[in-house]
Amino acid sequence: MKKKLIYILLIFSNLTLLSQVNTLGTISLTEEAYDGYTLFSSHKNTFLINNCGQVINQWSSDYLPGHSVYILPNGNLIRAGRKGSSTITFGGVGGIVEMFDWDGNLVWEFVYSSDDYRLHHDIYPMPNGNILVLAATVMSNEETLLAGRDPNLVSGAGILYNEQILEIKPIGTNDYSIEWEWNFNDHLIQDFDDTKNNYGVISEHPEKLDINFLNDRIPAENWLHVNSIQYDETLDQIVISSRNLSELYIIDHSTTTEEAAGEIGGTYGKGGDFLYRWGNPAAYGQGNEDDRTLFGQHFPHIIKAGLKDEGKIILFNNGTDREPVFSEVMIISAPTTSPGIYTYEPDSSYGPQTADFTYSSSEDNDFTSGILSGATRLPNENLLICDGNSGRFFEINSTNDVVWNYIIPMNNTTGEISSQGDVLESGNSTFRGIKYSIDYEGFTGKDVTPGDPIELNFNLNTCLSLSTDNLMNNNITIYPNPVIDIINLNTSLTILKVEIYDVLGKRLNFIKLNNRKIDMSNVNRGIYVLKIKTEIGIITKKIILY
Repeated sequence: MKKKLIYILLIFSNLTLLSQVNTLGTISLTEEAYDGYTLFSSHKNTFLINNCGQVINQWSSDYLPGHSVYILPNGNLIRAGRKGSSTITFGGVGGIVEMFDWDGNLVWEFVYSSDDYRLHHDIYPMPNGNILVLAATVMSNEETLLAGRDPNLVSGAGILYNEQILEIKPIGTNDYSIEWEWNFNDHLIQDFDDTKNNYGVISEHPEKLDINFLNDRIPAENWLHVNSIQYDETLDQIVISSRNLSELYIIDHSTTTEEAAGEIGGTYGKGGDFLYRWGNPAAYGQGNEDDRTLFGQHFPHIIKAGLKDEGKIILFNNGTDREPVFSEVMIISAPTTSPGIYTYEPDSSYGPQTADFTYSSSEDNDFTSGILSGATRLPNENLLICDGNSGRFFEINSTNDVVWNYIIPMNNTTGEISSQGDVLESGNSTFRGIKYSIDYEGFTGKDVTPGDPIELNFNLNTCLSLSTDNLMNNNITIYPNPVIDIINLNTSLTILKVEIYDVLGKRLNFIKLNNRKIDMSNVNRGIYVLKIKTEIGIITKKIILY
């Protein structure tokens, strides 16, 4: 009798564990979430996790994030890191790009950091194997004034940071060649000093950037703060984001470096001038603050072919500089006459006037983030959203329901890992998250066996207790339950795979399905969860082994 009582108490405690609500890692998950692996950096680590938060792979660096990270088609990882003692300092600075193989070995690195230039924020892997990188370069006071900057709009030593995009070709283990280059300071205009070559009427040249437009900000060297560069292979165009000016720009990548410094040449005939811009018409004299749409945005990019809303631009609008402050995901259609040829009527602002889609932070789902962040369209039409300041990824379906919710359990500055049950209020920020399909070519031939989640004292039952509707559950029965040794599965469905987990989320790898029977005779008694994958979805069942 005493043994039975102890066993009943054990079952009760385990059932309590099964109902535990997670505070970090995977918080919630439904069958509508896209089945993929999410990549992100935290501290000196880069993680690839599944929807349960289990680590598929992990890479370690000597450097803090610098910021973006990608997996290449061959399974290698490229990661921006923070390196160097440059005098160029602002949020998002980097200095190094590292490439690791799947096993975590460093196979190539690119250092670009001095007092004259420094990598920051974003990189992008090109289809040809090259890499786009973003760097701030110093314009001296003489160069700044020669470009027509109002002397009253400079600070300190009177310098400015130009923004530069380089396309580099990796060579060997630490060498490179520059294949292409583009610079903001080749495309400036101003109406302050008529003795300078770039003097002109701002409102008549939306293809140029007004060097004296500060968006009501205090003069600073880092006047642009570009935080994203994204490439579209179909159009051979690059989308650029300026956080401080609250604008996005699109430029032609088909140019030569010489053409990129001018205003003619390339597929679209405009050299390196802007092909399109959007978000803040006041920046080119075609509006005022009331016409402004973007507020410190991040990660604008063109949605890839084959996905819902392909060819449209998606971005995370952080919402800084407005009251009330709130963030939103926006999808817009840039008006065109043909692919890559953007419509513009003189003496007006670039369209559209309104977004095709907006998903805003609310009391029910507050993802307001003044910095970092992003959003991407997934193959199943869901949206993956990164609330960067909170270190949170979540996925919404077509009706805006949250179908996956994950909170990073690592402190981005110290690397400290939190335990399940802890409530994180700060410190676990991340730049961006990318979700790859489980059949992405970079995973071919690689070991993608799930490991433990990142957090300490982890609890996988949020994942293992994945809710399924009654119709699916009614399509399969298991007996007997409680079970002594053999479990029988009765269903007309095709069983594709069966997995069994204990209450701590550990998978029993030695359990096999044989003729719809599972032998549990060598398993310790207790509570277990069956995940049964069928052609209509995954069905979960709890069993008691005694």
